[in-house]
Amino acid sequence: MKYLCLVYMEEKHLHAMPQAERVALSDESMAYCEALTKQGEMLSASPLHPVEMATTVRVRNGKVTTTDGPFAETKEQLAGYLLIDVRDLNDALRVAAKFPGARYGSIEVRPIKEGGCA
Repeated sequence: MKYLCLVYMEEKHLHAMPQAERVALSDESMAYCEALTKQGEMLSASPLHPVEMATTVRVRNGKVTTTDGPFAETKEQLAGYLLIDVRDLNDALRVAAKFPGARYGSIEVRPIKEGGCA
């Protein structure tokens, strides 16, 4: 079953880390993703650019509006994702709990609905 693991972190805390610590976190995350790929559990993963680069699109009454930034003010921002294919929710939670970013933020694990477009 496929799951999307959404990685949330407070960008201000991430940017406040010493560069060596940020690099170590990134290297550890990449190594973990490589291990999941070798195990056949990783379909895709990627960090996201900072929230300042986000644009939110809304359509109301046929009118398109765009807003700089994320859709809502939150303490933690979406920092990246992992798309995994594992046996069940317990396996998905195991994968999420071992992801290095979970030590600094949170990971939302959601099953993917097959066969459709959002």
